[in-house]
Amino acid sequence: MRIGEIAALVGITPRAVRHYHHLGLLPEPVRRANGYREYGIRDAVLLARIRRLAELGLGLDEVRDVLADDEGRELVEVLEELDADLGRQEAVIRARRVRLTELLGEARAGRLTAEGPVSPELAELFSGLGEVPSESPMAAKDREILTLLDTVAPDEERARLIGAMRTMTEDPEAVARAHDVYARLDALADATPDDPRVAETGQALADLLPDALADQLGEQGGVPGGRLAEAFFGDFSPAQSAAVHHALRLVAERAR
Repeated sequence: MRIGEIAALVGITPRAVRHYHHLGLLPEPVRRANGYREYGIRDAVLLARIRRLAELGLGLDEVRDVLADDEGRELVEVLEELDADLGRQEAVIRARRVRLTELLGEARAGRLTAEGPVSPELAELFSGLGEVPSESPMAAKDREILTLLDTVAPDEERARLIGAMRTMTEDPEAVARAHDVYARLDALADATPDDPRVAETGQALADLLPDALADQLGEQGGVPGGRLAEAFFGDFSPAQSAAVHHALRLVAERAR
């Protein structure tokens, strides 16, 4: 095979093949009398392996280390590992298509939120909490944070959080109180931390949060830390931050 043929077979460009030669990932093949490279099946297998490893997220230096470990292995072993890599990618694609089908269903039914795509569980929670008050920056921020957690939080932690908050949607009065707390927090945007409304708003928020969430905060010892918490509170005014911290402390104490 010529360089264009092997590149097309593996699904990359001839330029990429030459780059792999330059880096020493792909040995130079024998050349014909006319000077053109002549590639064989083992070259194609190795090139496919390089591509698969790169697609799995390995840097080219890491790919080189893996290939060094492969030296001396039988061709059937390498082919079997390539097949396993493809199987894993197929499983990921199938899972993504299932998720996409769910999102398409939500979108066609007009139920896909502006924050989406989100998990079906969070979409259900948003639906239960009702429309975000368009004039409330705090309500919008709350949904942004929940959307972020829906993506980055471990599955078990995400399920516990959404499950705890879902209990609020089962009580129409709780939903109304949630919108009231949003309004209270919005009103603190230009207030100072010693404003009497800070403690009142913190108490209202603490009363709103369900016991299951209180248990989680109790396990954490109160106000959560880490970069996510820093980013979360970093967008609050001093008075808003003081109110939320006060609420979280009250909730954690309730769980003890």
